[in-house]
Amino acid sequence: MARGIFSGVNRYSALDTLRTTVAAVVAMLLARLLKMPESYWAPISTIVIVQSTIPPKTLSWQRFVGTAVGAVIGAALATFFPPNALVYGVGILLCGVLSWLLHLGGAYRFAAITLSIVLLIPHSSRAWIVGWHRFLEVSLGIAVALVVTTAWPLAKKSG
Repeated sequence: MARGIFSGVNRYSALDTLRTTVAAVVAMLLARLLKMPESYWAPISTIVIVQSTIPPKTLSWQRFVGTAVGAVIGAALATFFPPNALVYGVGILLCGVLSWLLHLGGAYRFAAITLSIVLLIPHSSRAWIVGWHRFLEVSLGIAVALVVTTAWPLAKKSG
């Protein structure tokens, strides 16, 4: 049999693609329905969780807590200091130290990402509002991913 463009397609990859598509579209539609200002973070968060090799519940918790930590630290720093390399570096350091002290493990990467978004991207709203919106948008994506991966589990890919 000739090897063609579809030679790598199997039942698992087809279902995985379909499940990810459904989850991302649901997250996008819900975020838009709720009129979230940066609604794209919901489907992005959904995709990160659904497509990860880390178990969804573990990764969801890390992303949820990390996003909260990064949003709070980023908003606090942006409220009192102008964004510059020193403030940014202190923020990344604080995210890491707090994650370490609270035994949050993998949440640090999400805290650092959220801090970067809150602190480095120019926004028209106050930093606390930006941080709150980011947290809500990511949380919606997490919720959709957990519902979809729980209601539609896929058997582990073999081989």
